[in-house]
Amino acid sequence: MILDLGEQAEEYGRQALRAFAAAGGDALLQQAEAKPNTRAELVDRVLRELGAWDLNAHTDADELEAAAALCRSAGYWALPYPVAEILARPRDLTVDGLSVVADINPAAPVAGLDGPWATVTVAGTRSEVVEHGPAGPAFVAPLVLSAVHDRGSADVALALVLPCWTLLGMLDRAMELTVAYVTMRKQFGAPLSSFQGVQFQLTDAEVERSGLDILAKHALWSVGTDQPEAANDALALRMSALEAADTVFRVCHQLHGAVGFCDETTLSWLSRYSQPLRRLPLGLSATKAELTRRMS
Repeated sequence: MILDLGEQAEEYGRQALRAFAAAGGDALLQQAEAKPNTRAELVDRVLRELGAWDLNAHTDADELEAAAALCRSAGYWALPYPVAEILARPRDLTVDGLSVVADINPAAPVAGLDGPWATVTVAGTRSEVVEHGPAGPAFVAPLVLSAVHDRGSADVALALVLPCWTLLGMLDRAMELTVAYVTMRKQFGAPLSSFQGVQFQLTDAEVERSGLDILAKHALWSVGTDQPEAANDALALRMSALEAADTVFRVCHQLHGAVGFCDETTLSWLSRYSQPLRRLPLGLSATKAELTRRMS
């Protein structure tokens, strides 16, 4: 088992980071929040130039790694577009994307998107989106679904794993922003980063982030090699991703102080737009319960 992405996938992720920065970087999310209907036109051209929609994450191991690297880069910039969900779309349905949803009150961040969309529950029940309700925070909208389409359990693992890579990219950025902030910010004549308490907090957060990095690569390997426990590995990854996000964002907000909750701070945008990934389809407790049920 090799728990590192290939060099081509890593380079693809770096190219995506630069392309998103050139396209507007943090301003893309702010523009999309002001006009949700422009989400696609803001970033679709860049993604097409990167060849994102040509990636076959289902059957090609190298392209699966590239898809994961792309999702991580999209998360770094909190790209206002469901890249992971589009890459996870099933090949046997004519839809633009696939979201994992809860059995009750399904919802997904699809506000402002017009194309046909599919959903799958953690148990593997697939449906298609008939319509969605009014948009809430972070582009999340309640969904009206068709009758049960079929069983698509093979879709679940990939559809759970790729959004975790997006969340990992958000944690990368949150840590980077916070390290820069405490290095620049001074108190009692010394940078905040020189205080032992700050160093301990950053270490705790980095342990969570780096641990998630390894688990994300393991789950990606499990999906890419069609391991029988791939769905359980995907749920375990989601559980770890939610725990890591709780720790990282808590530490980053604490070290930024009140300014970390202001829209003038990039951390505030990252934190707010991480919420759909952290709450849908299941929160931490429900994810733990589902994983326990499957493994008992």
